[in-house]
Amino acid sequence: MSIPPWLLAPQSVHQQLLREIFMSFESGKPFNDFQHFARGIRRSGNFTINESSLLEQCGTAMMELYKGNRKPQDEQEKLFLEQITGNDVITDRNAKVFSKYLQVIQPRHLHRLCSVGNDDEMPGMMGSGGSSEENIE
Repeated sequence: MSIPPWLLAPQSVHQQLLREIFMSFESGKPFNDFQHFARGIRRSGNFTINESSLLEQCGTAMMELYKGNRKPQDEQEKLFLEQITGNDVITDRNAKVFSKYLQVIQPRHLHRLCSVGNDDEMPGMMGSGGSSEENIE
């Protein structure tokens, strides 16, 4: 896989970080998860520009490491795998972004604000047509 020309001559700290990450989490194809993000990760609104570019460039390698389809190739990938699979505090930037991705794609729990069933079936609840004076004795 060839390195993009803008990564060969870094001009800023952001580009240097991307270059280091790109060299470590090398993958042959960009990461897309159209099942969870129909319009793409960048347009989802869940990630910053830097996070989405990191996921798009390195997400395939990160997912392969996470699922066990790929073995860590260097220390940075080993640290990523240890932090993703462990319960310790995540300090690695790659692990933080991938952990955020995993959290975003988890199923959401629905909390309903209405009761299910008839009011007459619930103990301690008054019937639907009665007044409060009928039940007090």
